[in-house]
Amino acid sequence: MRFHDPRRFGSLHWTESDPAAHPLLKQLAPEPLSDAFNPEYLYRATRKRSVAIKQFIMNSQQVVGVGNIYASEALFRARVSPRRAARRLTRKDTHALAQSIKDVLREAIKIGGTTLRDYVNADGVPGYFSQKLFVYERAGAACRVCKSPVKQFVQGQRSTYWCSTCQR
Repeated sequence: MRFHDPRRFGSLHWTESDPAAHPLLKQLAPEPLSDAFNPEYLYRATRKRSVAIKQFIMNSQQVVGVGNIYASEALFRARVSPRRAARRLTRKDTHALAQSIKDVLREAIKIGGTTLRDYVNADGVPGYFSQKLFVYERAGAACRVCKSPVKQFVQGQRSTYWCSTCQR
């Protein structure tokens, strides 16, 4: 077995008991490609949360595995502003966002992820999802939908990219 983690986000642990009971895993929320992550789950989870929706979906106690790039892209596709308070999302918004998260992740997985700079997968192959990005790292460029300039701001110590015309 080999474990190669160039960005140092992961860890490897051995257990003979239920992995879901491990302290590092037991507080994790549903994985977005599972049936447990659905519009109703997202709607219920956001009701009493005033945090910005982008920070909410990047929190592994709310949704597992949605990183900065995919959060920006899913919010763009769902037409939801990354600044909007989570509790302000309607059922229609949570339906669109849950589906967008699933779609973005599936599409990225299918074409090998998102290569930025010099990252390659275990076989040495770059991911090609970066070629399909609508907003991430496109500050100042024309939105691919409405042609307004893509904007950038810092949110939770991470760069956030969005279109103020397409996303409300």
